[in-house]
Amino acid sequence: MIRRKPFDEDESNPDRWLVSYADFITLLFAFFVVMYAISSVNQGKYNQLTSSMGTAFTGNVISGVNQKGLGAEGKIKGQQSSIIKPLPLSHIYNEKQKRERESMAKMGLDVSNALSPLVNDGKVRVIQNERGVRIDINDSLLFNQGVAGLSPAANTIINDIAILLKENQRLIQVEGHTDNIPIHNETFFSNWELSAVRASSVVRMLSSSGIADKRLSALGFGASQPISENETPDGRAKNRRVSIMVLYEVPTPDDTSNVIKPQKIN
Repeated sequence: MIRRKPFDEDESNPDRWLVSYADFITLLFAFFVVMYAISSVNQGKYNQLTSSMGTAFTGNVISGVNQKGLGAEGKIKGQQSSIIKPLPLSHIYNEKQKRERESMAKMGLDVSNALSPLVNDGKVRVIQNERGVRIDINDSLLFNQGVAGLSPAANTIINDIAILLKENQRLIQVEGHTDNIPIHNETFFSNWELSAVRASSVVRMLSSSGIADKRLSALGFGASQPISENETPDGRAKNRRVSIMVLYEVPTPDDTSNVIKPQKIN
């Protein structure tokens, strides 16, 4: 007598994947049906919305509009007069940017004309770039070698520039630059300190000349941003400079609405 097994073992079904595949196809079909329903546009409601917006913006009532959309009369009149003209925001922005660049170019030209003898001698350069107008002043016009105190000759130059920048409300960033010859003495540990203090000296004089403090800032770049080679005396002389950068930006009030506060970590 053959003894029966306590339970029947499941036999593997090679067609089980068809159930999952059928479910997948059903879900995919439902997805595309929903996407098609969302993408459908009710032309009548669209025409009503267009007409209402046109009336609100232009004040002209478009006749021939009913619940089904534009009738024949509305179509004819719609061809004669535009319902809605898109707001030329990009055009307005481009025009504003163009006027700002022209205003900055005029200001740069005024500075160049006021300092024309120094510009012709190569001691001062006035350049307009994507950030604004940059006035490069050779350090020999402002400082004695290795010191950050302004020389008496610097008063005339800085005051002439300040007069032209006083009425302009844009931010002014003063940048100090040196050559690559290191400095290390009791006053300055490196070129970083020298360039920063020189920039601060120019900022202090601009402030004394009547430019609002909120427009001013000072930065020291040391020898990190040369405009010429450092292998020759002439090249190093060009790199030793103070740049007065008149930016396109204007001062803005402090915004504390997005202050990031520390959070407790559990």
